[in-house]
Amino acid sequence: MHLDFAVVADYALVDQSGKMSVLGIFQHIWVPQFPAMHPRLHLVLRLKGKRTEVGEHQVQIKLLDEEDAELLGGSGTVNFAEPPAGVTEIEAAAVLVFDVPFPRAGQYRFEITVDAERKASVPITVSQMPTAPAQPPPTPQAPGS
Repeated sequence: MHLDFAVVADYALVDQSGKMSVLGIFQHIWVPQFPAMHPRLHLVLRLKGKRTEVGEHQVQIKLLDEEDAELLGGSGTVNFAEPPAGVTEIEAAAVLVFDVPFPRAGQYRFEITVDAERKASVPITVSQMPTAPAQPPPTPQAPGS
């Protein structure tokens, strides 16, 4: 079993036929202040395996900061059904949606493990937006100028 890809995006969906659509892939978030919350962040991934790997597989997701402190986490199972005759590779797509807290600027990452084996680390950098320099008050104009 391997992770074909994993990205962070603004939006993603998997339609009834299994086709995945992903919009706004990013690795950097700019926020006005800290602590910050990024609403509806989409973690998008696709697992692939061989026909011999049908069945249940444990998947765990963790969001870690630079000190490896866990900010978010969850786990679940992915069940790969027996594919039709002649199909040698199995796959499953997943879109996970999180409201993500960022307590401070820095490097964060989503760690993805499948069956207790680390498969990927998806990095995110969070920075504070630069503040615009204060504009001096307008200079008064002399009458008649």
